[in-house]
Amino acid sequence: MANERLRTALLQRSASVEELADACGVDPKTAERWITAGRVPYRKHRFAAASFLQVDEVVLWPNALNESQLAEASESEILSVYPHRWRVPRDAWGHLFGSAESEIAILVYSGFFLVDDPGLQQLLAEKAAAGVRIKILLGDPDSDQVVLRGADEGINDGMAAKIRNAIVVYAPLRKLDGVELRLHSTVLYNSIYRADDELLVNTHIYGVGASNAPVLHLRRVSGGSLVSTYLDSFERVWSHARPLD
Repeated sequence: MANERLRTALLQRSASVEELADACGVDPKTAERWITAGRVPYRKHRFAAASFLQVDEVVLWPNALNESQLAEASESEILSVYPHRWRVPRDAWGHLFGSAESEIAILVYSGFFLVDDPGLQQLLAEKAAAGVRIKILLGDPDSDQVVLRGADEGINDGMAAKIRNAIVVYAPLRKLDGVELRLHSTVLYNSIYRADDELLVNTHIYGVGASNAPVLHLRRVSGGSLVSTYLDSFERVWSHARPLD
């Protein structure tokens, strides 16, 4: 049976079979059989193909890994677990965003600890100037969800005030090409900070400020599902958020 997923991924990338074969280090006839005959490549070739096509391996070959391998791959995506956000080394945020070559994505209510760091603001500006796309999601300060989160953290109107301050601070960044800021009205279960395939995920806990909640440091591994789950969540929020005028 032909692999229509692989064929579609090639078409979406506007890539040829020859380019796929070259990226994987195989003969074009071998790559052609992956499509027309549904042959499953060796794992190193699956990884190379997925990287070239910028999709997850399990999207192209959903049955290539058994349940045990899928679980191991997902576990391997966890680099570190911090019991509190304030325990994340300060330079880790700079290393994360500094490593981005394609996209930086931020999903928060206010993320004011980032806004309050001039060095990180400068880094984001430099990344935007270098062609990195930057997508920032802030909570809508007038939404019921932000009001509720402020009450949960015991700061009430302080949450909306921090968001409005963040909007002001981000004003120079928003003038740069490739930078977009949107407002969301979502109940957040976690904040997400992305640089390409690496994430810092700050979980949210009822009655606990985000700075005291745990953080997961994740990096995408072929066959893993943790990173893709969080990235899919980000995109769902992004698709329903409204652009900031």
